[in-house]
Amino acid sequence: MAVPLAEPGQRLLARVVDTLVVGVPVIVVVRELVSGHMLDVIAPPAVAGCMLLYEAVQLALWGRTLGKRFAGIEVVAALPVLQAGGADAEETGGVTGVMPVSVPGFVPVSTTPEEAQAVPGEATPGRSAPGSPGEVEAGGHPGVLQCVLRAAVYSLPIAARPIPVFGLLASVFWVANAGLMFEGTRRQAVHDRLAGTAVVKRARPDSPAF
Repeated sequence: MAVPLAEPGQRLLARVVDTLVVGVPVIVVVRELVSGHMLDVIAPPAVAGCMLLYEAVQLALWGRTLGKRFAGIEVVAALPVLQAGGADAEETGGVTGVMPVSVPGFVPVSTTPEEAQAVPGEATPGRSAPGSPGEVEAGGHPGVLQCVLRAAVYSLPIAARPIPVFGLLASVFWVANAGLMFEGTRRQAVHDRLAGTAVVKRARPDSPAF
């Protein structure tokens, strides 16, 4: 199903909220336990570890963190679109559709009858044509391994901050990570591309669900 992608501003807002929710309490606790130079050494790994657990657990359970709830977005498994006439279409008997990303922990999504009967090159009724700008073919919530990988790729560089060279590389990584959201049509940062996920706008439910 094609769903609208989250805006970069929404993703930035969610990340800021999550960083404050995790980072502030962790730093306060660490400052009570250590001081001086040791604070700069211990605080980054502590924040990284807590951020990894915070994000991986919430994404695996609900597909969104507190920050993403606040911003109205969620993480889903991204499905690649098969183009008509391509090698993939030939292998599936000329039927265009979507196939799940081959990532450990991902549960394949069955093709609907409407998609199975679709004419190659045409959009299925009720959904956008493949490759529509600002949209992505999405499956359900990502699997556990996808969530852990996605959280680790973003969080672990934080632990490298105390090491001069690795701290600089971590800063470069975050700049490149943010920049890749503007490359391509899926707005996927590095952690999304490696985990096979996408961040989309969450549809408003009829009644609040928590």
